[in-house]
Amino acid sequence: MHEILLYYKYTHIADPSEFCRTQRLLCEKLGLKGRIIIAPEGINGTVEGLVGNTQKYIDETASDPRFNDMNFKRSVGTGDAFPKLSVKARSEIVSAHLGDADVNPAVTTGKYLSPENLHDWIHSGKEFYIVDMRNDYEHSVGFFKNSILPPLKNFRDLPKILPKLEHLKNKTVVTVCTGGVRCEKASGFLVTNGFNDVYQLHNGIVSYMEKYPDEDFAGKLYVFDGRVTMAFSSPEREHEIVGRCRKCHTANENFVNCLLPTCHDHFICCENCLNKKGEPFCSWKCALKHKLRLLVTAR
Repeated sequence: MHEILLYYKYTHIADPSEFCRTQRLLCEKLGLKGRIIIAPEGINGTVEGLVGNTQKYIDETASDPRFNDMNFKRSVGTGDAFPKLSVKARSEIVSAHLGDADVNPAVTTGKYLSPENLHDWIHSGKEFYIVDMRNDYEHSVGFFKNSILPPLKNFRDLPKILPKLEHLKNKTVVTVCTGGVRCEKASGFLVTNGFNDVYQLHNGIVSYMEKYPDEDFAGKLYVFDGRVTMAFSSPEREHEIVGRCRKCHTANENFVNCLLPTCHDHFICCENCLNKKGEPFCSWKCALKHKLRLLVTAR
């Protein structure tokens, strides 16, 4: 049986390149595939392997004092969620590119709010506002009901959405993201910009959905592996499809990439809206450009 691990930790790593080497050797020894990013500020990873080997990875990584309290979120794997192993050193474990406005989560971040406490807040009538810090295509297929969904094309666009959230500066705000890593910086960014009562969902949406499947989070959770999306089913509730085909707007959860190489937009598209060859295009303009490219190539 295969298992997928999702994890991160903001902690100082003096030599990211050397730590990349040891992580790569460990993963290769255990037959793990996935993506691991290591930076001076910490580690951010998603790996897949056989259950016994993922446990060995946890045990060995957690034996390092820097990571002995790192939370590993587990989910059932497919065996082919990742095509290969990628372990890279970067300047950040999540590309925010905030420059002088960068936030160190070890110093400034939102207060942690557990899934249980968020559940209580949602069902108690407390006034607060959930702000989804994921990219727009991620929350197009699933989101917390009544949450605020800023038009983030990329996490680097965080400063651009600040004016849209100004009215919440004196309100209670809870930031949410897939596993929690983006919220560490996003919540801290709000704090440094004058937001007075900022929380972040501890360990992310995935942890909430495990405890409360199909309850307050509508649709599926977007994930960055071969599964694309994942659902947490509950026998008491029927799964709600909130995704919409970009072209005909019918309920759908199927993601495709625009076939035009210069576009490659990632969007939801039902089978009926693919062209006759089953090829995905995000718009008629991209379909026309692709046709013209083929004509030029054929000459």
